[in-house]
Amino acid sequence: MIYVFDSSPLIVLFRHYYPDRFPTLWEKFDSMIENKQILSCREVANEITTYGNSDKLSEWAKNNKFVFEKPNIKELHFVKDIFKTAHFQTLLRKKERLQGKPVADPFIIARAKLTNGTLITQERWKQNAAQLPNVCEKYGIPCIDLQKFMEIENWTF
Repeated sequence: MIYVFDSSPLIVLFRHYYPDRFPTLWEKFDSMIENKQILSCREVANEITTYGNSDKLSEWAKNNKFVFEKPNIKELHFVKDIFKTAHFQTLLRKKERLQGKPVADPFIIARAKLTNGTLITQERWKQNAAQLPNVCEKYGIPCIDLQKFMEIENWTF
């Protein structure tokens, strides 16, 4: 199974699951990355390095660029399709646009869709919202949080 990670579950992992306290978790995580079961996209790496310039997650993202590939042409076309729904155009928040900050949401949705992956995010579904789970629901993309990911993979520590 392929999992496409948003920045939020990566932030949770790196802030709360210390490698010296959860070595088995990190062995499994690294193994899934090596097997290309865990993916993300370049825009997630850009978000991580823009918002947390000196932490361990930022360093990890800089050193694992193969996890954060740039979008391919099919993904870019899918992003275009997402934005045909006017409501989903709010994925590009005004504040980020005005400040020139990266926005990963449409790109991780496209990556998950085109890899037949499951999107991992800490965002929650909200009625009439343009949250990741809402957009995923519209396009039939499985979307779960970090805890559910660990349950599906049967990770216990």
